[in-house]
Amino acid sequence: MIAGAHFLLYSKDPEADRAFFKTVLEFPSVDLGDGWLIFALPPAELAVHPGDGEFVQMHAEHPMLGGLLYLICDDLGSVIGLLKSKGVACANPVEAEWGISTTVRLPSGGEIGLYQPTHRTMIEARST
Repeated sequence: MIAGAHFLLYSKDPEADRAFFKTVLEFPSVDLGDGWLIFALPPAELAVHPGDGEFVQMHAEHPMLGGLLYLICDDLGSVIGLLKSKGVACANPVEAEWGISTTVRLPSGGEIGLYQPTHRTMIEARST
């Protein structure tokens, strides 16, 4: 049976981005040695979206489906304010039918998504 999920985030500066997840987002982690951190994630859900072309990453000699990381929050404005107080830049929020979203710039220059959903989530469904 499936016991969990392991999300891979590819970075041009993994040490800096690991430090961001550890110190700014305060995600708990285990150190596998030499600063190689594995982070605990908040409860998660998976959505399968249609693609507009090849979106793959080679891993273990296989072309694997690409993915995006969006962290979910209950109050986007508050989280943006907290991140700003820690010196983290976020893009201007964008409203869509599925929620309000922004992107968070990591130290490597890459970005991850952050959003406040307006739809019911599986996280909510599981907690009721």
